[in-house]
Amino acid sequence: MAITAAMVKELREMTGAGMMDCKKALNETNGNMDEAVEFLRKNGQAKAEKKASRIAAEGLCMVVTKDDQTAAVVEVNSETDFVAKNATFQEFVKAVATQAVNSDAADMDAFMAEKWNASKTVSEALVEKVAVIGENLKIRRFEKVVAEHGCVVPYVHGGGRIGVIVDADTDVVNDTVKEAMHNIAMQIAALNPKYVSRDEVSADYIAHEKEILLAQIMNDPKESQKPEKVINGMIEGRISKELKEACLV
Repeated sequence: MAITAAMVKELREMTGAGMMDCKKALNETNGNMDEAVEFLRKNGQAKAEKKASRIAAEGLCMVVTKDDQTAAVVEVNSETDFVAKNATFQEFVKAVATQAVNSDAADMDAFMAEKWNASKTVSEALVEKVAVIGENLKIRRFEKVVAEHGCVVPYVHGGGRIGVIVDADTDVVNDTVKEAMHNIAMQIAALNPKYVSRDEVSADYIAHEKEILLAQIMNDPKESQKPEKVINGMIEGRISKELKEACLV
C-alpha cells in the first residue's frame, strides 16, 4: 500500500511520534493506522494515544441536543484552520450534528448513506460542500448518547476542539444537577479519561497494555537486562499509573 503524506501526518498527530518514525511504522504495517500506533508504542516512540480521539488538527466538533435525554457529537475535519472558522463550514458541522442526533446509524458507513434530504445522502451533501468551500472535508466520526434514566449534558471546549457528553443516571433533573454534570464534563475535557472508574476496565485491556509495556522494556538495552521479577514489578507499577490516568475517578 502506498503511504501518503496525509497518512504520516495523521499518525504523527495521533501519537506525537517523529515523522520518519511514523512513516516507518506505516510501511511496516502496510498502512494500517491502528497497527502502526501499536508498532510505535511497542518501540517506545509513542507513550500513549493521548492525542488520539481528542483534538482534530483542523476542523470542529459540535454537540447537538434534542432534549434532556438525547445528544450527539460529531467531528468534521477541514484542511486549514481558516476554513474551520468559516461560517459556512460551521453551519455545515451543525447540520451534520443535527443529522447525527436524529440518526439510528450504527457506524460511519450507515451514517454517510443516510438521506440528508429527499434528493441526496449525507455523503453527497459532503461532496457538495467540498465544492462550495474549496477544501477537502471529512466527516470523521460521530457518537449519539441516549440517557436511559436521567439526562445528558453537553460541553464544547476551545471553540470546537473538544466535545464531551455526560450521561447522568439520576432521579432528579434540575439546574443544580446539570451544573454539576457540566463541571464533570469540563474535567473530562481536561483529562481525556478512557473510563469512568477502574471497575469498567476489562481484563483484556489490562493484558494488552501489559504486553505493550513488556515490549517497550524488552526494546530498551538497559531495562531488558534486569531480572524477570524486577521487570514484572516495573510493569505492575506502570500499569497502575496508566490506569489511574485512564480513569475519571
